[in-house]
Amino acid sequence: MNRNGALLAVAIVLTSCTGTQRTATRASGALPAPSRPPALPAAAPASQPAAPAPGPPGHVIVIDPGHNGQNWSHPGDINRLVDIGNGTKACDTTGTATRDGYTEAAHDLDVASRLAAVLTRAGALVVLTRSDNDGWGPCVDERAAIGNRAHADVAISIHADGSPAGRGFHVIYPAVVAGLTEAIAAPSERLALDVRGAYARGTGMPYATYAGHAGLAQRGDLGGLNRSRVPKVFIETGNMLDPTDAALLEDPSFRDRAARALAEGLEAFLSGH
Repeated sequence: MNRNGALLAVAIVLTSCTGTQRTATRASGALPAPSRPPALPAAAPASQPAAPAPGPPGHVIVIDPGHNGQNWSHPGDINRLVDIGNGTKACDTTGTATRDGYTEAAHDLDVASRLAAVLTRAGALVVLTRSDNDGWGPCVDERAAIGNRAHADVAISIHADGSPAGRGFHVIYPAVVAGLTEAIAAPSERLALDVRGAYARGTGMPYATYAGHAGLAQRGDLGGLNRSRVPKVFIETGNMLDPTDAALLEDPSFRDRAARALAEGLEAFLSGH
């Protein structure tokens, strides 16, 4: 794989839409042993209090920032069909953007980096599916495979929506797909409820008026969920085409609150609260 086609698995010991990306470890290789890298970019200031530890320290949490900054320049790669378990879909998409050009790919990575920093300080072992916004991918099936290879306790894919009408957030969890998601459907639904509650409380963002019901949506057509063997959800953190939501999603302080809220939702799920 060229430098835009490799997979980075960042394991931090202190403690998504989809494609194949620029990173350090071959996508087909084993997950590297946990290391202690420098702090992630765009993390919340250390002076702010950390979120509660996500259950006993040492839980493995996979964070999947949706899309990638150079997906647009690799149409052949991201349009390649991949197996999602019950059909095929494009490897990934470019994602959306606000009307003034702030991209979903940049937003997703920023929130993911902030979330990783919070969880790392709390004692979790964090794995990111990508660590910069300069490559393409990984493909949706590979994003799921990263969590599977890591034997993650939980995985979350971070996105923002691009609906022409309506505002708000929603959490997507896997439908029961025979031969694929039977084992993770129920725990993923519990995860969705915990993440929904924490995100609503922590950010004040309303439930989406244009998708799902009461902030939740069940899907059987997303490879990142169908191919996962660990409990996993996607969150659409807001609607980038709505002016009110866009102003929030572009605000670093809101993204910091979003990350802390997601950490609380993961903590609630892992602790069984």
